[in-house]
Amino acid sequence: MFLTISTTGSPERPATDLGHVLHKHPGKTQTFSTSHGTAHVFYPEASVQRCTAALLLEVDPVALVRRGRGKGRGGAPDAALAQYVNDRPYAASSLLAVALGGVFRTALQGRCAARPELAEQARPLRIEVPVLPARGGAQLVHRLFEPLGWDLVQAEAVPLDEQFPEWGDSRYVRLVLEGELRLADALRQLYVLLPVLDDAKHYWISPDEVDKLLRAGDGWLAAHPENGLITSRYLARHKRLTQEAIERLELVRLAEADGSEVEELDNAVDENRDTEERPVPLAVQRREAILAALRAAGAQRVLDLGCGQGQLLQALLKDPSHTEIVGMDVSVRALNIAARRLRLDRMGERQSSRLTLLQGSLAYTDKRLAGYDAAVLSEVIEHLDPERLPALEYAVFGSARPRTVLVTTPNVEYNVRWETLPAGHVRHGDHRFEWTREEFRAWADEVARRHGYGVRYVPVGDDDPEVGPPTQMAVFTQHDTTSTTSTADAAGSAAGTDTDTPKEGEAA
Repeated sequence: MFLTISTTGSPERPATDLGHVLHKHPGKTQTFSTSHGTAHVFYPEASVQRCTAALLLEVDPVALVRRGRGKGRGGAPDAALAQYVNDRPYAASSLLAVALGGVFRTALQGRCAARPELAEQARPLRIEVPVLPARGGAQLVHRLFEPLGWDLVQAEAVPLDEQFPEWGDSRYVRLVLEGELRLADALRQLYVLLPVLDDAKHYWISPDEVDKLLRAGDGWLAAHPENGLITSRYLARHKRLTQEAIERLELVRLAEADGSEVEELDNAVDENRDTEERPVPLAVQRREAILAALRAAGAQRVLDLGCGQGQLLQALLKDPSHTEIVGMDVSVRALNIAARRLRLDRMGERQSSRLTLLQGSLAYTDKRLAGYDAAVLSEVIEHLDPERLPALEYAVFGSARPRTVLVTTPNVEYNVRWETLPAGHVRHGDHRFEWTREEFRAWADEVARRHGYGVRYVPVGDDDPEVGPPTQMAVFTQHDTTSTTSTADAAGSAAGTDTDTPKEGEAA
């Protein structure tokens, strides 16, 4: 298994700077042990004008069999005697990608301790891989590498046998890449795309592979036109992990388009539309309105129902007045992401004792939700089919019965303010409906009447005089609570709105 990285230079910028960036001296031959063999790094040429670094990976077939057990973790799926006769020692694959990540770890991270400025410089690069498996052929190689800034992408098919051209080409290509890139970017692309083209990995795929993919794909994968195929193949078509990675990539893409941090976005609304030409993202304004209403209600024990990936939970934990916080979601995957976001495994005992994550559905009553001061349903109801809303209504207002319930949902009337949102389309592909202000109030008024609550309405975001705010929030307060009137008034006041329900025809 062989790969070369070449660059050219001048007396002002000698090509041998490649040795500094790779952290491998051009005058030495170095050897590194890997889990499946030995990696060698050497320089066939090293001068001011041109420098080439070579990585040669010698695979130990016995170690490959012992570790892989011949069940897809090293054995080629199309070989009859895959445990013993396969292409792994000769063709670039995930074995070479792992060697790249280990041998050139510092360069892959974009660091150069001796001369930090070199790691940030784009340089003319030529990368050659003599034998690369390409399930999808040369066409797929071009689709994967051409969007990444390479001036030349050459994928020359390797014939099955040069003596018998009528047999046609094999699934292998000779890959040549030329272009001016940062070395770290080039290495990260290879780290991801070598196993993607091979469409096989020599090790079991675990959840931490998603983090590895996103780290290596930082800066290029989210915007790649083939990111779905790349993600699926890199994660060996594990459906759950692939879906998690795609959703996290979409958050990265939205954050980049919006000029904000990923943590500022939630997974309910396309925030680049919500926040376009606004200094504060709508997701942040929504959380601030919710936190203000909870403080005004004096809520200490709070439920975040449909907590998703934990953005609101993170904000709630920062307020010590919330002594008990429960996040519930039907998605176990979302709860796992929330736990990682909150660093639950590293959280101090005192802080972690305030937080509980529960898996559950709002379509059913749940005794665990009873007795809390407040419940929040932030961008939740629009993800349910309308015929399932009565079940949610009873589970929250009839069974759990917190003193205060906050419900936020998009205002469909505001959608016309986004030029990028096609007419008649909802803000998110999973929204089953989006209500006007009148429709939301009709639903909320009826829920309050049936279950003994008062309700007030709070605009979230810029309150357009014609179409209202982008998000509408209802603050429900139990009638039988001694402080019903004062807490409802305070919640409305804290969010900057009149606490009286507007009459029909008035702006929300």
